[in-house]
Amino acid sequence: MKFMGQAQEEYYRGVRMVPYDLLKELVLALAGFGVLAILISVLLSSPDLAPVTIAAWSQADPVDFVTTASGELAGTTTSAGYGAPYNTTPDAYQHWGPIAPQAWFGVRIPVDSANAFVIDPLKRASFSNADLGASLSQWQAATSDQQAKWLDAYTTALADATVTAGKVTVKTGDYGPVPLMMSNLLGVAQTGGLDGLLVINGRFYQTDYTQPLLFIGDGNYFAGLAENAHLSGNLWGMMNETGQYPGQTWLWLYTMWYQVPPFTSDTGFLGLNAGNADFGIIILMTVLTILLALVPFIPILRDIPRWLPIHRLIWRAYYAPKGQGPGKPRPVKPLAAPVPPAP
Repeated sequence: MKFMGQAQEEYYRGVRMVPYDLLKELVLALAGFGVLAILISVLLSSPDLAPVTIAAWSQADPVDFVTTASGELAGTTTSAGYGAPYNTTPDAYQHWGPIAPQAWFGVRIPVDSANAFVIDPLKRASFSNADLGASLSQWQAATSDQQAKWLDAYTTALADATVTAGKVTVKTGDYGPVPLMMSNLLGVAQTGGLDGLLVINGRFYQTDYTQPLLFIGDGNYFAGLAENAHLSGNLWGMMNETGQYPGQTWLWLYTMWYQVPPFTSDTGFLGLNAGNADFGIIILMTVLTILLALVPFIPILRDIPRWLPIHRLIWRAYYAPKGQGPGKPRPVKPLAAPVPPAP
């Protein structure tokens, strides 16, 4: 050990040394990067918007809420006719020829829009409301034709509805129990009660938000928020965060297909069109991913890099002839051996 210490001292003889505090440098570096990270997050972070709830929707646009709830009763909303996995609406699934996995797996999450979003919540609210209970009884005792007439008349009147103190008012007409039912449902929604009622599943933890998401998605309010936040499909929304802030830029390859034919056309090509764009793009990206994985085994594809030697331009130093160009190796200077002390 003594010999090694002497050799090290002789090796560094004549080299100027200064005190060095590694711990101090570490603390200063962490503090500096911490302040920089905070500044960048303040200046460049995306907005932290409040979640969209049924309560916020019913308060901001009561007419749209009531119109959507009426559509749920009539079975005319998107979720009411979505098909599998929520209901058995025939030919509602996306498919490409005989390929239709949505139909193959069938109804796995049954949702009856009329009962789930309107009737069942009103039944829970009618325990202390005799008028509401009577309206529900009148509705359920009526024939389907009579229910349809009430809803058609009420939905038509909603086009000229007015809002006073958060309540929706339509002109006088033959709507049966529908106005009272909708008024009570709107009141439950505006107090936040409907958000809770639609996640009740009999379990201790309420983590299934399928029903409130379907209900909100049926209205125009949610679609308007998505459009304003640049999150819709025709605005490259898949790769955006809320507002005009860029998000997952690697998703450009997926969202690009929503901007080009045949996925923007009603007629399409070979059965692919705007109606089954989601499913068609999934198939397309699956095929492209498989082709990418099989590039080393496909004769023509694997030869493209040899025909287009772009890699040689990028790594030109490596591919340069020996002794020429930027690839010429630099001579390596040997480390100077310590000079032994004079005897």
